[in-house]
Amino acid sequence: MLRRAFYVCALVAGLAGLAASSARAVTVDAFANSSSGGSGEATGVVLTAGQAFTVTVALSDLWSAGALPRWSNADGLIVPLVATGSDESGEAAGTVIGSIFPLWTQDGFTAPYGSLVGQIGSGAFFLIGTSFSGLAYASGELSLYYWDSNNYDNTGSISATIDAAAVPGPIVGAGLPGLLTAMGGLVVLARRRRNQGCVT
Repeated sequence: MLRRAFYVCALVAGLAGLAASSARAVTVDAFANSSSGGSGEATGVVLTAGQAFTVTVALSDLWSAGALPRWSNADGLIVPLVATGSDESGEAAGTVIGSIFPLWTQDGFTAPYGSLVGQIGSGAFFLIGTSFSGLAYASGELSLYYWDSNNYDNTGSISATIDAAAVPGPIVGAGLPGLLTAMGGLVVLARRRRNQGCVT
């Protein structure tokens, strides 16, 4: 009975480990991490080509490209934005703090001013905004940028959460024998047609 419970629990633990992911929060500064005049925020998240990952930023997290009305969230200056009285702008509630700006093109890539943009290694820029989910187009470290034409009057920062899925690969070391043992044990158990849950 206990052996059977061990096999089932070992298999569950092994499969859970394969599906594991790691989340990391990083701060991206509109001045220091500007695509024009700054440098990308190195996230410490190293991706493998084809690896699934997400980046999320709160809609209420704001930064600015300069004098009013240039406040936006990580989606950039794409909609009019009104102060709440308690947001990062410091303006009174009802004040128009953001408006629609034209797009900015840099290094062959076009995105809204004030948007959060990513880069993997030294590859092409890509739009992240407040919510991104996709596959890495290359292998390398993910860097994040504030997208604009100059950084001299940029202010504020946003917090981005990056969640990279575990990369499937060959199971090596002590994990392989344990997983094979657990799978073999399940075959034996299936033949016996007994049903018992994990023992904790």
